[in-house]
Amino acid sequence: MSNNPQQLRYSKEHEWLSAAEDGVSTVGITEHAANALGDVVFVQLPEVGAAVTAGETCGELESTKSVSDLYSPVSGEVTEVNEDVVDDPSLVNSAPFEGGWLFKVRVADEPGDLLSADEYTAFSAG
Repeated sequence: MSNNPQQLRYSKEHEWLSAAEDGVSTVGITEHAANALGDVVFVQLPEVGAAVTAGETCGELESTKSVSDLYSPVSGEVTEVNEDVVDDPSLVNSAPFEGGWLFKVRVADEPGDLLSADEYTAFSAG
């Protein structure tokens, strides 16, 4: 079973969100999602400066099994993308909560339906 870090919040689309530092949060996909996708071979991330909307598609992850949309867990402006993941998409699988993060966003609005680690673990198990 995935060990979901307690300090993060989670969406039902299997993205995680860090606590905001100076209004900016980090976004990635969960270990559960990375395992379900299989070996990630390509990532398309939103551009720096792009506006993202909570629950809306903002990128794409391609694996040896399938292609999956990337959803933003919050609304805001993208401030940084993880170029390391663009260059080496396998980081999404090997370190989904560390080096495999996807982008940072200046949060304008956070939906009230984000899950705690325990809630997400129960959701993804069911």
